[in-house]
Amino acid sequence: MIEKRAAQRHRVFKGGTITFENSGIACTVRNISASGAAIDLDGPVMLPQSFTLSISRDHFIRNCRTVWRSDKRVGLAFVQ
Repeated sequence: MIEKRAAQRHRVFKGGTITFENSGIACTVRNISASGAAIDLDGPVMLPQSFTLSISRDHFIRNCRTVWRSDKRVGLAFVQ
């Protein structure tokens, strides 16, 4: 399998929050790199074109966009 990611991802299991339009949705961050992450959501959620991922225990906040989606897992790319 050919690796297409720009940066190597590291497996994690951390609680996070997706924020958009003054609302927050809990998620689980499953892997993360300098350029993106994969998260699990509890159920099907319509995400806007851009939103914010935060991991409060790490003081981590990044603007994101969805790159791919599979059932409850969502691949994110961090945007500037």
